[in-house]
Amino acid sequence: MADRKALFTQIPKVDDILNEDRIKILLTKVPRTLVLDAVRANIEDIRRQIVQLPDGEIEKFSIDDEELIRRILYDVTAKNRMSLTKAINATGVVLHTNLGRALLSDAIKEEVWNVASNYSTLEIDIKTGKRGSRYIHVEEVVTKLTGAESALVVNNNAAAVMLVLGTIAKNKEVIVSRGQLVEIGGSFRVPEVMEQSGAKLKEVGTTNKTHDFDYERAIGEETAALLKVHTSNYKILGFTEEVNLKDLVQLGKKYNIPVIEDIGSGTLIDFSKYGFVKEPTVQESIEAGADIVTFSGDKLLGGPQAGIIVGKKKYIDLMKKNPMTRAFRVDKMTLAALEATLRLYLDEQEAIKKIPTLHMLTMQKEEIEKKAEGLYRLLTEKISPSFTVEKQKGFSQVGGGSMPLAELPTVLIQIKSCTFSVNQLEKMLREYKIPIIARIQEEQLILDVRTIKENEFDIIAEAFREFTDF
Repeated sequence: MADRKALFTQIPKVDDILNEDRIKILLTKVPRTLVLDAVRANIEDIRRQIVQLPDGEIEKFSIDDEELIRRILYDVTAKNRMSLTKAINATGVVLHTNLGRALLSDAIKEEVWNVASNYSTLEIDIKTGKRGSRYIHVEEVVTKLTGAESALVVNNNAAAVMLVLGTIAKNKEVIVSRGQLVEIGGSFRVPEVMEQSGAKLKEVGTTNKTHDFDYERAIGEETAALLKVHTSNYKILGFTEEVNLKDLVQLGKKYNIPVIEDIGSGTLIDFSKYGFVKEPTVQESIEAGADIVTFSGDKLLGGPQAGIIVGKKKYIDLMKKNPMTRAFRVDKMTLAALEATLRLYLDEQEAIKKIPTLHMLTMQKEEIEKKAEGLYRLLTEKISPSFTVEKQKGFSQVGGGSMPLAELPTVLIQIKSCTFSVNQLEKMLREYKIPIIARIQEEQLILDVRTIKENEFDIIAEAFREFTDF
């Protein structure tokens, strides 16, 4: 009759497991410490099971050496995988904050890697051999594209707003409309970001209506700036009114007060040409006379995460001398990616074609239908009949707090399973070796082809083939 002590003696020794052929091959590919940790953890798990066995179950218990090796191989592979890794966006949300927002263009890979993997001219003036400024690498192309006198780049748009206000309006008043005090991603609110800069917030108008006389009445000796915030992540419809930028600029000139505009997502192209509701472009804000304009690099611009500040040189020069600029500064990879992305904008049609965000947003009906047909055909041919695959019309979203009312017509692939619930299927896709992030709509699993690359179709089909074996 088997006893508990006898079971403990059957547990394989660590050295014996390490000498198993598959484990020896694994040791040539991954750090030894990862393998040892997995071996010890699985042995400890067996010991725990033996300790917890009811007396009546001891005789039935056996150690499956093959299953033990499989578990160790699985654990090591999982632990050796990068936590931050590629994912497939099948949600149809183009600027998906949880999935990294804008994708960088394949066209700039060489430029970014060339800087990242080599020494670079980050802060050296090639002409003089002396120390230079890292900001010059993007300043020329930003000013050329926007028409601004000068430019500065920091690590995100919240930092850009903070730096602007901390430089121009510290311990002084900044006048802003109540209707523009928005909450941005991660529960951060514009008023809180402003207050951290040291500026004193002075609210005018109401949630839905603000007039030019509201600003003018609020101007006093302590007024350092007038601020306009573009509410890119929500819209108030109906009985509304706000002061346009040109009128605010005229008011600023009248009282010799700088006008700052935070346009949030920021765009360098007029999306209304492509069927969208009109969004303010950076060029239009500069042309209207704004002294300072701030916007993001990783939203509608389609570049890396960054906060871009453009405007009058006298103000930008002051910001460059602000000690907080160092705390907010960007690294060489961000600068390389941003410069290379901006250079694509020198030809708008090239930008539309090569910058993934722009291409996905402006994708034509024919291209979407062709992509949908390709994925539909692959899935119907390659995966088990236990899955039902259908095409249907639907809508994608811009995301990233941009163009909240825009609905982009698309084609959806709807998948049903005879074996798994829709929630189980969504979880299995999300936890696949290359995470596939789908959406559930009306109790159906949905894949939106707008945000799926064609070279990802085979990965999706392979995932469903593997699910058949469960």
